[in-house]
Amino acid sequence: MRNSMVRARLFSVKRTRELVLLGVFTSLTVLLARVFAIQTPFVHFGLSFLPVALCAAWLGPVKAGTCAALADILGANLLGTGAYFPGFTVSAFFTGWLYGIFFYRRRPNLWLVLAAFLLVTVFVHLLLNTVWLVLFYEKGASLILAARVPKLILCYPLECALFFFVWRYLSRILPHGKSF
Repeated sequence: MRNSMVRARLFSVKRTRELVLLGVFTSLTVLLARVFAIQTPFVHFGLSFLPVALCAAWLGPVKAGTCAALADILGANLLGTGAYFPGFTVSAFFTGWLYGIFFYRRRPNLWLVLAAFLLVTVFVHLLLNTVWLVLFYEKGASLILAARVPKLILCYPLECALFFFVWRYLSRILPHGKSF
């Protein structure tokens, strides 16, 4: 009986830490996506990928997807400048989920980062988000892609490098497999 009480207590502490981390990552994502970002109708420059990818590395794909989706919903409803569109919430979830598939319980590896960010850039940002923008703005895909492709090409290496160095640094401070 005593053993089960100790396990229950340890589980609840771990669960509480995960919920707190999920809240911190979600709030950082909202701030970096909505407050400290440059937003145009078709292109968004920001650092909101960083807390989502770090959440994926430490909490896993489902929790990172949930973090990104919650941040999108909260940011759009609390700080949004336009109408809420649920397609972007789906994209946000897939972004966190894909990062989690690549980064969860793994050590920092440049090739892993390059592959994950390439998949997210091509399938989520380039394809899926373009579909949402075409549906939302009722503009041609070629017009939207002409504005988005240069930004994605420019930001891909910058995002990869920034995340890799932050992840590697945090992995040295916080031993792999341990909670914050």
